[in-house]
Amino acid sequence: MITARWVSGSRERVEPADGTADAATVREHAVQAAALEHAAETAQRTGHVWYVCYGSNMSLRRLNYYLAGGQPPSGALTYPGCRDKRQPERSLPVTLPGRVYFALEALAWTGGMAFYDRDGPGETPARAHLLSRSQFSDILAQEMCFEPGSDLDLTEVLTHGRVVLGPGHYQALLYLGDLEGCPSFTFTAPWRSSEVELRSPSATYLRHLAAGLSETYGWSPRRIADYLSSRPGAAGHWSPGELVAVIDELPGRPEAAGERNVTRSGEFALESTPTTVGAGIG
Repeated sequence: MITARWVSGSRERVEPADGTADAATVREHAVQAAALEHAAETAQRTGHVWYVCYGSNMSLRRLNYYLAGGQPPSGALTYPGCRDKRQPERSLPVTLPGRVYFALEALAWTGGMAFYDRDGPGETPARAHLLSRSQFSDILAQEMCFEPGSDLDLTEVLTHGRVVLGPGHYQALLYLGDLEGCPSFTFTAPWRSSEVELRSPSATYLRHLAAGLSETYGWSPRRIADYLSSRPGAAGHWSPGELVAVIDELPGRPEAAGERNVTRSGEFALESTPTTVGAGIG
C-alpha cells in the first residue's frame, strides 16, 4: 500500500518498506502525471489559463481594477493594472470543493478577507475567468502587493498541484485541473482555516462578494446573505437579515437566473449546473 504525506505544499509518493505497490495505485499515479504534463503543455501552447475566483473578483467590475488599474469606490488602494488590460475572453460559473472563510485584515476594505480552504467541508460557488498567462501573473502579483510585470513560471504548480510562493496572504497557488482544455488555478493563504484567527468582513467588502455572486449565479439578496453569513468569520457577526439590508441593491444583476449565457467581453455568465473543478487534485 502506498501512502502520501504533504511536503512543502506538494504530495510525494512514499513507497512501502518492501518496495511493492499495487497495480491500481501505480496506474492512478501514471494517469495523474500524464494529466499534469498535458496541462503544462496546454498552458505553454495556448498562453491562456483559467483564473478561478471565490471572493470579490467574481465580480467583473471589481476584477477590472486589477486588469485596467485604478482605485475602486470606497477602496483604500490604487491598483497599477495588468500589462494586458483586455477583459476576460470568457467567464464561467464553477464549483470548488471546500469552503471560504474570512480572516486577517483587508488593506483595501478593512475587516476580514476571503480565503479558500480546499480541505474544508462543503462546496464553494466560484467563477472562472479565461485570461492570458500574463494577465493571471499580473493579478497574482497585485494580490501579493508586488509590482506586476513578469510572467509566472507555472511548471512547479502544474507538477505538484500546489506551491507556496511566500508567507503572505495570497501566496499559495493551487492547480485545480483542466477546464475546457486549459489549466485552471486559484490562490489563497498558505495556511488552513483552523490555523488562523477568523475576522468579520466589512459591509463594503461583502457588497463586492455579493455583486459577484449575483452576476455569476443570479442569486437573490436573501440567498446570497444566507451563504455569506454562514461562512466562518462572518458567522455570528452578520445575520442573514443584516446582510440583506447591506446588499439589497446590487449593481448589474443579471436579468434571469438559471439560464446558460456564457459570453465574451466581460458580459454576465449564468449556468444552471456549474462545472466542478479541483476535486481529486493533489
